[in-house]
Amino acid sequence: MAEYGLCGERLSHSYSEIIHKMLGNEKYRLLSMTKEEFYVFFEKREFCAVNVTIPYKTDALKLCDVVSDEAKMIGSVNTVVNKNGKLFGYNTDIFGFIYMLRLAGVEVCGKKVLILGTGGTSLTANAACKKLEAKEIVTVSRSGKVNYENVYTDHPDAQVIINTTPVGMYPSNGTSPIDISKFPDLSGVADVIYNPGKTRFLLDAQKRGIPTAGGLSMLVAQAVEADRIFFDKENVDVLDITKRVLGVIESGVRNIILVGMPGCGKTTVGKILARQLSRELIDADEYLTKKEGRTPEDIIKNDGEDAFRALETETLRDITKLSGKVISCGGGAVLREENRELIGQNGICIYINRPIEKLATAGRPLSAGGTDRLKALFEMRDPLYRECADFCVDLEENGKNCAQKIIERFGYEK
Repeated sequence: MAEYGLCGERLSHSYSEIIHKMLGNEKYRLLSMTKEEFYVFFEKREFCAVNVTIPYKTDALKLCDVVSDEAKMIGSVNTVVNKNGKLFGYNTDIFGFIYMLRLAGVEVCGKKVLILGTGGTSLTANAACKKLEAKEIVTVSRSGKVNYENVYTDHPDAQVIINTTPVGMYPSNGTSPIDISKFPDLSGVADVIYNPGKTRFLLDAQKRGIPTAGGLSMLVAQAVEADRIFFDKENVDVLDITKRVLGVIESGVRNIILVGMPGCGKTTVGKILARQLSRELIDADEYLTKKEGRTPEDIIKNDGEDAFRALETETLRDITKLSGKVISCGGGAVLREENRELIGQNGICIYINRPIEKLATAGRPLSAGGTDRLKALFEMRDPLYRECADFCVDLEENGKNCAQKIIERFGYEK
């Protein structure tokens, strides 16, 4: 019997089991099931408490004996507790949604809000925006009155856009449901997707200096509230627990991505970080070499730099979708804007800066040409490294000290 868990259709991307185990529930499991299996599971009632996710939240509402007022208002249930054979349904998503907006400073009070999507989470977003006193709420769907074509002409004055669709979710990273450049009055955007940490939708807004809210904080907050309901906990500081769990989850699932000049020590530092943090190290150049059967040096010499850069982008597209890795990028990985977006979507980017005279140049054709060539490369790339980086660390002595600075800066647990 599955005592606790998450019921849904496709759960390979879910962090819920990790979060609930951090909250002390070692019996929590991911329960992937078809709709038919979901109905049988609920009819048998052989569980203590479960969460429910896409696409069964509205079905859960119908199957519960008692439903909270909030869940009724939203029209979906994401938390179910079995009390002596009687199923009680709740919705903690609205708590998580409001937490997400407030944490990121995305204000909806008195503003015109576009909600993308019509599923269960769209209903949650709608209810939350009403609770937060939005001035106007417009739902956008593929076949509704307001769709992804006429929204640009009919609602260009939108001030907040909330994505509740799966567009941009792992493994389909890099796609966005809407072109935010056509909304000049935007003051905030939110995306309920939490994998990747920053979707293309959020990255587009971030580049324009617009406040953004990502779905991981919503996921953690609703899970903490659900855990409180599961075990009928009293006098619990849900906000404090959420903050602490969110910090650990963010550092654990986000990649550590190392950028810097060729020969600066990225691979050396990466190996130390991977060993100390028990993470897998992925060297982008080695990944590309294994996939193509040729080294970057061979590709550049025989096919040219442009051919290599195209393959480098394909490589980054593959490896930045992953979670919880240490990734060492090639020295020129930041040259393409698309690559910089890929680096930013699911990781903490560290720029390793090393004095030019100490850079290793053997086997690096683009670094050949002496100090003058290296200086020219550095002057061109340094601003791009800094644009990507969440943290810049100098490597003057050895890789061990550099790795330790990174661990201390972001509070990683060994």
